[in-house]
Amino acid sequence: MADSDSYTERVYADGVAMVQLLGPQDRLLRMVESAHPDVDVHVRGNEITLTGTEEAVHAARALVDELLALTRGGHELAPADVASSARMMREEGGPRPRDVMAEAILSSRGRVIRPKTAGQKAYVDAIDENTIVFGIGPAGTGKTYLAMAKAVQALQRREVERIILTRPAVEAGERLGFLPGTLTDKIDPYLRPLYDAINEMMDPEVVPKLIASGTIEVAPLAYMRGRTLNNSFVVLDEAQNTTPEQMKMFLTRLGFGTRMVVTGDITQVDLPGGTSGLRLVTRILDRVDDIHFARLTSDDVVRHTLVGKIVDAYSEYDERRTALKHEREEAREFANRAERRSAIRRERHTRGHGGRA
Repeated sequence: MADSDSYTERVYADGVAMVQLLGPQDRLLRMVESAHPDVDVHVRGNEITLTGTEEAVHAARALVDELLALTRGGHELAPADVASSARMMREEGGPRPRDVMAEAILSSRGRVIRPKTAGQKAYVDAIDENTIVFGIGPAGTGKTYLAMAKAVQALQRREVERIILTRPAVEAGERLGFLPGTLTDKIDPYLRPLYDAINEMMDPEVVPKLIASGTIEVAPLAYMRGRTLNNSFVVLDEAQNTTPEQMKMFLTRLGFGTRMVVTGDITQVDLPGGTSGLRLVTRILDRVDDIHFARLTSDDVVRHTLVGKIVDAYSEYDERRTALKHEREEAREFANRAERRSAIRRERHTRGHGGRA
């Protein structure tokens, strides 16, 4: 880079432990450099020097300022936070990372649960503002985890009297009848992720007592039939594996003082055949007041950065496959129309010759 094109800014990270800002072995600093490859970043003590073109340096400075604000606010930065912050800063007119990540939903055993992307923040806000919310998106977007955190928050604030967590028990490659044990033993693996998440968010010694008293209920979707759920926070997970009839049954369990969050990934349907209730309900209820559809994307994935790339790769594959299928159907329809026209011409030709070949 020529000296005449160089522009330098210095940022002073006063009142911040640099290891919190930069990460172990400067891991977070490397992510800032990766987000802004045209900027040279040097750290000396609490001074961060950014050098590059003026435009590139200003963009990098804005990201560093946001990370500083988050650190000063007590946010323990992780690589996913830096990557998400960089994405948000690239979107003109979008929310700032400090505004998105400032809201703490729960604090549990030294961990703070909060939205980490703009999409997650919009999802959490929708849960506060609507009676029924559908969280639809790929794996790793936090749709179930955040819904359960909001459920625990509502219980702690005494906004509801109980939490109900449910899933459809759909075989993904195995059949329940061939699994060992009682019916409860067979169903338990389907519900285990819900137990694991609730134990992360609450004192594990308290959870069994709350389950025994009915304050927390974890049950298969079939157990919801015939009930009216009042004063509850209900989370239906893996909803892509509901049938249309099951989805209707679940939604009509809604009682007074109850909020519902339905989560699922319509690209991962394990139903052996037929239509997914989650896929169908997006067309039936999309315009109903007090029902919100939050659609999360690969930009909202907060697991390993590879997860987002995997999600995008599969989406591109599905789009290519759909386009190819559409082309084949069009070619088949074109061939059928040509065949019909040819048959009509032959029939007219035959009639014109008095039925003689």
